[in-house]
Amino acid sequence: MAAPVPLRLDIEPHANPSARKIARVVEVLHEGGVAAYPTDTVYALGCAIESRRGAERIYRAKQMNEDQRLALICPDLSSAAIYAHFSQAAFRLARRLFPGPYTLVLPASREVPRTVLLKKRRQVGIRIPEHPITLALVRGLGRPLLTSSAIPPGADQVALSDPDDVLDHFGRFVDIVVDGGPTSAEPSTVLEVTDDEVVVLREGRGPIEGILDA
Repeated sequence: MAAPVPLRLDIEPHANPSARKIARVVEVLHEGGVAAYPTDTVYALGCAIESRRGAERIYRAKQMNEDQRLALICPDLSSAAIYAHFSQAAFRLARRLFPGPYTLVLPASREVPRTVLLKKRRQVGIRIPEHPITLALVRGLGRPLLTSSAIPPGADQVALSDPDDVLDHFGRFVDIVVDGGPTSAEPSTVLEVTDDEVVVLREGRGPIEGILDA
């Protein structure tokens, strides 16, 4: 039997995206479903923070192993501080970079589910994207999104920036695809912050000039 075709929902990525359409996506997330949606970097797959089934589906979709973990999308720094411990250096850096195309890997709080923690270290990746649809979704949900870039499995695959490609590669793994038009083709820049030390784990769309010297 063929897999059900996910709902595709067009949402204009302007400052105030359609409240009715955002509510429809949030309803899917509240029910434990998985959504594909645009961010300020590339398209992403995401579910509500407590949805174990949703997280498992994202893992299967990307063929991720146990060394890889999902990040958290938060609407603002006050929300992020519930799930991550910010040193003074990390907080100053976050204020400079968020919202924006960065992921900060920080010590995790007890509020973070085990499915999100990086193996062997209680760390969590935090994202606060500068994209109206993503922010509207996480605000409407009222809690963080577990998220991972929409990168098909395979060493030679790149992050997806077109909703048609997202549907082709991940349609059978998601319940809804938010078509917000094309995005950047680069994933977020990932920075690990330990005390006052900042290490670049992945260079992506967010520029790193001056970050390590700040």
